[in-house]
Formats: sequence, structure tokens, C-alpha cells
Amino acid sequence: MPIVDSKTGKTIRKLSAGELVEAANLLRGYNLVSLAAAGSGHAGGTLSIMDIAAALYLNVARHDPKKPQWEDRDRIIWSTGHKAPSLYLCLGMSGYFDIEEVVTLRKLWSPFQGHPHWPKCPGIEASTGSLGQGLSIANGIALAARLDNRKHRVYCLMGDGEQQEGQIWEAVMEAGHYKLDNLCGIVDKNRLQIDGWVRDVMDIDPLADKYRSFGWNVIEIHGHCMEEILKAFEEAEAFKGKPTVIIAHTTKGKGVDFMEDVAGWHGKAPSYDQMLEGLTQLGLRQKLPVQKLMEKAKGYQKTVDKKLNAKMPRFSRDYFWNAGPRMKVEMAPTRKGFGCALADTGDDERVVCLGADISGSITISDFYTCDAKRENRFLSMGIAEQSATGVAAGLAKEGKLPVFGTYGVFASGRNLDQLRTTVCYGNFNVFIAGAHGGVSVGPDGATHQALEELFQMCGLPGMNVSVPCDSVETRKAGINLLFDIKGPKYLRFAREATPIVTTEETPYKFGEANVIRFRGESDNFIDAFETVLSSKYKNEREDLTIVACGPEVPEAMRAAYILKKEYGLETRIVNMHTVKPLDERTIVRACLETGILVTAEEHQVGGVGNLVAAVASQAREVYGMPVLMGMIGVKDRFGESGAPWELIKEFEVSAEHIAQKAKALYDFAKKKGLKKAVKTEKASSAKSKAARSRKKVASGIGRKGTGKKARRTKKARSARKTASGRKGRALRRARPAGRAKSEKKKAGTKPRGAGRQRAKARSGRRK
Repeated sequence: MPIVDSKTGKTIRKLSAGELVEAANLLRGYNLVSLAAAGSGHAGGTLSIMDIAAALYLNVARHDPKKPQWEDRDRIIWSTGHKAPSLYLCLGMSGYFDIEEVVTLRKLWSPFQGHPHWPKCPGIEASTGSLGQGLSIANGIALAARLDNRKHRVYCLMGDGEQQEGQIWEAVMEAGHYKLDNLCGIVDKNRLQIDGWVRDVMDIDPLADKYRSFGWNVIEIHGHCMEEILKAFEEAEAFKGKPTVIIAHTTKGKGVDFMEDVAGWHGKAPSYDQMLEGLTQLGLRQKLPVQKLMEKAKGYQKTVDKKLNAKMPRFSRDYFWNAGPRMKVEMAPTRKGFGCALADTGDDERVVCLGADISGSITISDFYTCDAKRENRFLSMGIAEQSATGVAAGLAKEGKLPVFGTYGVFASGRNLDQLRTTVCYGNFNVFIAGAHGGVSVGPDGATHQALEELFQMCGLPGMNVSVPCDSVETRKAGINLLFDIKGPKYLRFAREATPIVTTEETPYKFGEANVIRFRGESDNFIDAFETVLSSKYKNEREDLTIVACGPEVPEAMRAAYILKKEYGLETRIVNMHTVKPLDERTIVRACLETGILVTAEEHQVGGVGNLVAAVASQAREVYGMPVLMGMIGVKDRFGESGAPWELIKEFEVSAEHIAQKAKALYDFAKKKGLKKAVKTEKASSAKSKAARSRKKVASGIGRKGTGKKARRTKKARSARKTASGRKGRALRRARPAGRAKSEKKKAGTKPRGAGRQRAKARSGRRK
């Protein structure tokens, strides 16, 4: 069945096989333009699946673009969510919206996110992106249709690398068990995934036999032959008693010769010139309004920029990174530091690295690319985070030092139960690398932006958690975790290039924070600051403290720069690179010595902030002290597609927002007359002495007896205190005027005869 009018049931549009071939070719052209305009995305898979998608939306599935939620429509689930541009373009060509709108792909606030998000875009059935989950959703929809006695069909589009996920086979088993003949799965078998050929990463064949063994009807086709595609869909609908899977043998990058069968084009977008070359090969160079489409994308971006700038806090000038003639900063991806750590230490035969298909992207493959002899200690686990975590635990049990890395959102969430029960409960020495943390993954969108992993990881008993601030510190943290920290450990680091604010000489000690101070504007940003271990730091009576981790440390430093230049405020910056175990002593000192704390994290607000607040509220030293706290972080929302630096602004975690929050707290404290608990090191020492004195009294030293005797002792002390006070007042009245004046002078400027006068006074008191 084709596109229909849900009110009348009449066919509105149904393309023939020949028309579908032309439509698929045109969709490939729009796909290249959209990816080029976005500057990121997945070219290879979107081109391989386009013929199947065109047939499904323009000939096979029953749906009504004018009524996207029509109850009797067929449902199409894109489990292979990274191929979302194909979905958007097919919806556009079907009439859900103007197809030219798709050139806003992956841009901030666009409905066309890096992975499908159904509330934003009409025609999408489910938000997907974490591979392996779509078939389970499709099963649920098919079961609901059966329970409600409805006749619509359910289609689920999957990739072949995705078949490595264990959840796929749970869903395959379920569909076979329930004989869901209203369900049709489609596998885009283009034979390639990010790390290379599927057969080399983690072989899935014989795929057809596996599906048959779970009770499925299997149809294998040439995935670029439109007649075979249409025939397969007809057979699937006619087959009763079993679910059907169509295994479509396709070519990654189909239609563009320099993309075909090249793994590198899995997660890559064409440049402008590559786009033009691709359009020429497709015969569309003169048929598509390329310049108009590119200008549309640029116009949308200008609107985004304007809105973002309007919501940013304002200061006397622009303090953003490298915006001015001075305070220049170098940037590098923190993930590079992780790769360097493995490359530098990989000769240790105990080290074994486990890749999960994005090995090059997170740099875990640097372990062996620098030395081929290590390749036998690099294990490709495929897209299977849960099993890989268990394998790492087994390796650790036998004395190896396993390192397992993937996107942070999967490294901390997809395998959380395995980390909890197998790794942490067993206290195994497993190193988990959570790459692409925070919003730095940018245009991929919410499904791939790790914003919750500190809640998850810090909540696991025995887990050590490190969040280094730049590529240099990431290398140090990686080596330290690998060899010096025993037990479960998690390293969170970013994808995008972030400011380098440390050097090889910068101190680093796991479990102890660094204190950073702004010392004055410089040509180079890094030279404007001084960093010391917190245990070596002497109180400088700062106005406030910013506690930060990860990429927010450079933002906190920039905030300190803003606060000094704009308001003359002095800021103590705490680089809390070790989030668990937390450096509580440094937090308590900050509470007592500055009285104002602002936490900053590129994470759901509270990941670090709640831990710091817990220390500030429970430390006995802080009881009764006036401490103000504020938190900067993502405010209980999912991520968004967009450029990483746009998202830093959109989620309000930039230095400007930190400075704004800090200034507001400072102004509040000043207005209320709140004073710091400890103003100087000397005052702190005096306070400690007084506390020790009180402790002695409380323990009975200098106080004897109980009851009446104790009351008599107390009365005697009071009498002595009164007498002493009278004598003191009498002596002060008897002092000459010169002595009173001398007391106002600084120490070391005693007036002549002052010593003799004091001696006489003491002699008189003794008499």
C-alpha cells in the first residue's frame, strides 16, 4: 500500500519501481547536500539504505503525512538511528514537510537531530540512536496491535554491525516466540562498521541461519535492486505465522565511487567539493538548487548565532576564547591524552585493550597502532558493551590490566548492571574509559551526549572516578589509573578540542585537588595562572571559590579572569580532577576561607555539585558557618544537536554563566553582611588553639568535682574573672597617654621605655 488519505482510504501517491529508482537517486543528492551543510554525519550508511527507505515510504507503508498520528498507519522504527538523514528525506519527499528544510540537519534547535527524536519531527515513531534497541520497540508495537486487533504492520530498520548487540537477539527470540507475523525486520547488510569489515570486527554470519533458528522467515535480496526490494516486502506481508526479516545486501556509500566500501565514510560528511563531485556522479549537479540550499543552511545558522548571543551574560567586552589580542589559548581534544597514555605504557604485557567499534574516535586504538607487536592484546568486541564489560572483569581476575572504552553514555549506562554486579561487587581491577563525555560530541545529539554518568559511576561502591581538565592531565590520569589505582576505575573525557591549561610540570595527585589562581593578564592564557596542590596552598583571602572538573576547569579559570577584570574579585579555582574519592579537606577549607562556593560541571547539575554540597553541609568544621553555594550544570534536560561551543552556551555552562552566578552570590553575601568563617591563616590558627582549650576544659582538665563542688568551682572562676577585669581597667586608667598611642602603632615600633613601663605594671600586680 502507498501514501493514503486517512479520511477516505484512497491512495494519494504510489511510485512505480522506475520512479522509486529516480526518487532514491534524488534523495541521495539531497543527502549529500544536507551532510555537507551540517559538516558532520554518516554518509556511508545513509547512502546504502536509501533504496530500501524510498520503497518503504513511497510505495509500501500505509501512512498519511497530513495526519502523522493516524491510528491505522504502518509503523516504521529506525533502530539504526545514525542513518536519520535518510529518514528525514523520505518524510520530506512523502509530504510531511518541505524536503529542503532538511539542510538544517544537526544544527541547534533543528527538528532534524543527529539521531531521530520523535517529539521534534512529525513522522518519527520513536527516538533512537543507542544501537540494538529498536527491534524491542517494534516488538512492543506489534504486540499492542495484536492485542487491539489492528491490522497495521510494523517495520524495523537495522544495520548489520548492530546485530552484535545482545539486545537484538533477545528481541529476535521474543518475536519468534510470539510469532509476530505483523512484524518485518530489515537488515542493511553493507558489511562495514566504524572499525572496519564486520567479519573482522565481530563476525555476525551466518546471519540468515541465526534468524531461522529463532523462528523467523528469512528473505535475502540485492538491496539496490528495486524490483527485488518491492517483491520482498510483498512476500513478507503475505507470510503468516512467523515474523519476517529481509536481509538486504548493500554497498556502503552507494552511488559515490570514492565512498563505496570505505569504512572511513561511516561517520564522515563530505566537504563542499566532495559533495559537488558526488552530485556529478549521481547526475544531479544541475538538477538540485545547491546554492539555494547552502544559503538556506547558512541563514538558519545566522539565526541560531543571533539567539545564542542574545541569551549570553553581558560584560564590558568579549572574553570568549581567543576573542581578544591577549590571553590566547591552544586547544586539543582530551581524548588524545587518553591515547597517549596507552601508547606510552602499552609495553607492559599485562595491559589488554578492548575496543567497541569506535576505537579510532576515542583513541583507544593508539595502544597498538604505534606498535604492531601489541595488536594481539587489542580485542575487538564489536557493538556489545555489556559483554565486553564482563570480559574485562574476567581478564582482571586473571591478573591482566584491562582497558575498555566507548562513548561515555554507553560506557556508564548501557553496561551499568555489569559494572555494578560483576566489576564493583567483585572489586575487579577494570579500567573503563568514558569517551566523548558531556556535550562535546555535539551534532550527534542527545542519545550520544553523556550527561548523567557521574551520578551512575559515583554511586557505585568502590568505583574510582577521574575527570581531567585537558589532554595533558588526561594522559597523567590515564597512566595513574592504569597502574597506581587498584579496583574499578572510570575516566571521563571529552571529544572536542578544549583549552590546554596544564603542562607536564603542573602537579597532579590522584585524590587531591589542585588550586589555581589568576595572577594577571598575559599573552598566553596558561601563563596568567598559577597552579599548586591544594595541600601546599596558602589562604589568600579570596572572595569566592569555583569548584570545577573536566572541561569546566578552563571555563572556571576564564570566569575568574572575568570576575577580576570586571569587578576586582579574587577567585580560588579548585580543579577537582578526582571526583571519587573527593578531596573533602579542600572543600572544607574553601567554605571556611571564602564562604562562597560555585560548582561547575559539563553534566546534569549536581553530578559534582551535590557531592560538594554534601561535604559543605556535613563537615563539623562548617557547622553554623555562613556558606553560600551555587551550581552550574545542565538543568535536568537531554542534549541537543549543535556545535560543541554552541551547546556550552545553550546549556549555560560557559565562563560567562559561571561568573554571573558567582557575582550574584557575592552581592547577596555583601548585602546580608555575611562574613567569612576564617579570614587569615593566623586567625585559623588562633581558632584552633581556642578549640583545643575548650576541649581540655570539656574533658575535665582544670575542672574537678560534680554537683555543688562543680558549681563552687564555676563560681570561683567567675569571681577571679571579675577581679581580673577590675584590675585591668584600673591599670588602663593609670597608663600615660603615650602608652595608649603606642598601642596603635604597628608591632616592632615600640616607644622608648615601653618595656620598663610594662615591667613596672607587672611588678605592681604581683605586689
